Amino acid sequence: MLRKFQYLMALARERHFGRAATFCNVAQPTLSNAIRQLEEELRVPIVERGHRFLKFTPEGEKVLEYARRICGDFESLVQDLGAPGQELSGQLRLGVIPTALPMVAHLVSPFTARHPGIRVSILSLSSRQIQRGLDNFELDAGITYLDNEPLTGVRMQPLYSERYFLLTHKQKAPQGRVDITWGEAAQMPLCLLTPDMQNRRIADAAFLMAGHKVAPAVETNSMINIFTAVQHGPWSSIVPGQLLGLMRLPEELIAFPLVTPDVTYVVGIVYADRSPVVPAAKALAAIASAEKLASRIPLLVKEALARNGIVWTATQATRSGRV
Repeated sequence: MLRKFQYLMALARERHFGRAATFCNVAQPTLSNAIRQLEEELRVPIVERGHRFLKFTPEGEKVLEYARRICGDFESLVQDLGAPGQELSGQLRLGVIPTALPMVAHLVSPFTARHPGIRVSILSLSSRQIQRGLDNFELDAGITYLDNEPLTGVRMQPLYSERYFLLTHKQKAPQGRVDITWGEAAQMPLCLLTPDMQNRRIADAAFLMAGHKVAPAVETNSMINIFTAVQHGPWSSIVPGQLLGLMRLPEELIAFPLVTPDVTYVVGIVYADRSPVVPAAKALAAIASAEKLASRIPLLVKEALARNGIVWTATQATRSGRV
């Protein structure tokens, strides 16, 4: 029964029998027959079929809801029972907003050292996808914004405060400046993240507070694309400080703290506030606390920004002579 529930969850995620079968590493007839058997056992239609998957029936949606809960509880049970010596085992499915990906190693490295029996799967997702994944038992934990758009049904642990910088080419950079206003940045040709990313919505809100509504020339959901677009194209961009801090800037690029308004948001760990708590998610939060990541990550960012010629505090920014 558990395997059939897992097939059902894969179909809900992929919305396609073939892709769901590929995800589960089985042949499509195997997956389709398993779902038909489930329908016969429960005596309800679960899926509306044509030549392809159409949608779940109302009864199917209810079965899917229970399937997610049962599979989630089973994984928690496996982790709770553990192996000899009470070591955690199983999988940790971690959804991470793209701007936080560079710092994930600082969390996952000590976690896997402490819990070698846990396989960690890191997925780059939007904040909304992380919320949905936690709600649907498809994620065990996430790293996302804690204090901007509302989160529901989760426990939180802060990691760091995110500040924002204008990333631009040195040839276009204003001389003698230690910061740039959001209003000034709005006048530049911009390459920004796509609107489905919360980082983009934060930037849009900051521009509006400065009295501007921006229409970027280029949009992308990849931070790597942001960097390459600024490095090789005519655009500038808005990037978070931890990204600058944990990725060395190309020599031809420069970053300015953005002010007026001075915008910060907290990024942290989230996991479902339900009982029983997924042991691996709880262990991840414990590692963050034990490693004092909430204080270490800002220091790492500050040191790395200094290597890029930026000295940043909560109240002021200065720049070294490397311009």
